[in-house]
Amino acid sequence: MGSSLISLLPIFHLLVLLGSSVNAYWPPSPGYWPSSKVVSLSFYKGFRNLWGPQHQRMDQNALTIWLDRVSGSGFKSVKPFRSGYFGASIKLQPGYTAGVITSLYLSNNEAHPGFHDEVDIEFLGTTFGKPYTLQTNVYIRGSGDGKIIGREMKYRLWFDPTSGFHHYAILWNPREIIFLVDDIPIRRYPKKSAATFPLRPMWLYGSIWDASSWATEDGKYKADYKYQPFSAKYTNFKAIGCTAYSSARCHPVSASPYRSGGLTRQQYQAMRWVQTHSMVYNYCKDYKRDHSLTPECWR
Repeated sequence: MGSSLISLLPIFHLLVLLGSSVNAYWPPSPGYWPSSKVVSLSFYKGFRNLWGPQHQRMDQNALTIWLDRVSGSGFKSVKPFRSGYFGASIKLQPGYTAGVITSLYLSNNEAHPGFHDEVDIEFLGTTFGKPYTLQTNVYIRGSGDGKIIGREMKYRLWFDPTSGFHHYAILWNPREIIFLVDDIPIRRYPKKSAATFPLRPMWLYGSIWDASSWATEDGKYKADYKYQPFSAKYTNFKAIGCTAYSSARCHPVSASPYRSGGLTRQQYQAMRWVQTHSMVYNYCKDYKRDHSLTPECWR
């Protein structure tokens, strides 16, 4: 009896190690899934082509957009919003994609050129054998125009974004912006002041384009068109909230069960896991930056 237990100990220890290694590389459950509360939207009902129409194709409810030497492509929501939940399930291209940006973002650049607001989810292309970087960013009232003041936070995801579709979303309301990946909050950007928070209506966009000057390792690796076309697939579009035309009684959506917004304790725990294990850059901790321009970083 005793010898049998002793012989089982190595197996027990192995199972414990395997279990802990899996938990160490996968976020804990957020306990709440805001995407499940939002009905998916037909692409043709909620969006229109913005540029590169010959580089877009709809197939079985999935939109493919691609970049080659001729052009990239982009799309835009029909309606502008002043708050809401905005998401899509996206599958990225494997292999060499350096210099290429695949994005899902909110912006009012066309309404306020040279003085616009923008909230970004961007996938920075990569070289063989290296993972994609997911970059989140917030621009307010022209901080993305001219002398750029970025608020970048970057992540290496805990899964391969080229092996299947994953859901990426932005929750924007008058109090906060929350970025989510598969319903796991990865960043919360609270409103500290009107000067550092986007309040004007924005549209939802998606695009693929050549950003060789900065996208991959600060421009070290460029787009190489011998690997063209570079493509991305989008499906499960979600865009709901208060449009620019909604009445003042329209209630902003929330990323949590709390109608007033914010996150639950379990959601905060999942977000802390991501920021501990997956974040590779935080602009507030970049001491080369002039943080007089980003007062939200002040303690």
